[in-house]
Amino acid sequence: MRERSASAAGLSEGVRTLPARLPKVRRVTTADAVFHRLYDDILALRMPPGMALQEKKIAEEFGVSRTPVREALLRLSEGGLVDIYPQAGTVVSRIPVSAIPEAVVVRKALEAATVEKAARIATDQDVERLDAIIARQKALAALGDTSSFHEMDEAFHEAITQIAGYPGIWAILKTVKVQIDRARRLTLPALGRMDHVVLEHILIRNAIAEHEVEGAHRAMMHHLGAVIPDVEELRTRYPDYFC
Repeated sequence: MRERSASAAGLSEGVRTLPARLPKVRRVTTADAVFHRLYDDILALRMPPGMALQEKKIAEEFGVSRTPVREALLRLSEGGLVDIYPQAGTVVSRIPVSAIPEAVVVRKALEAATVEKAARIATDQDVERLDAIIARQKALAALGDTSSFHEMDEAFHEAITQIAGYPGIWAILKTVKVQIDRARRLTLPALGRMDHVVLEHILIRNAIAEHEVEGAHRAMMHHLGAVIPDVEELRTRYPDYFC
């Protein structure tokens, strides 16, 4: 009886030492891996609008069967990134100009909430985090590294949502702004464009650091609104990329 009690006590002690919540482990499937690789390549314009995609070739590149490739392409189609034509083939979707103004409206609404909250509660450490990202962007702009610069641009906006305490908003925004991101990739090589983005980020950073809520809002709205006139010009320069 004493042995049983001792065992029970040990078990009870073991249970108490377990963490309150165990981290969830998400299983990444082959289709997930293919999807994310193609998704990144399409957004970075390594796979430009209108490019034909062959299931067989993609499957061979990944060393997988065509089934996960087909699943990945279906997900990309649902997200408006590829067009699947039965019996004809699959191509990278052209950028729909008509979808961009609505996406900008949604993005402005959500990022207005995050930047205003960030301006209210940002700590010195939070501002230092933004400073580090901006410093990295300056260096990348000097190098002309548009791909890494875009990644830091993403990091800047994501950091603001995290500072605000709304990290889930970034997951929503990533879906909303897919077509905006594709268009913006075309603007970054333009002479001086990366420098303009850095200056816009500095204005946002300064307003957050000074806890100027209205100033942060204005700076963010100006920054996000620049994409619409850019798209009209891009449509003229890259007619095959837009629809």
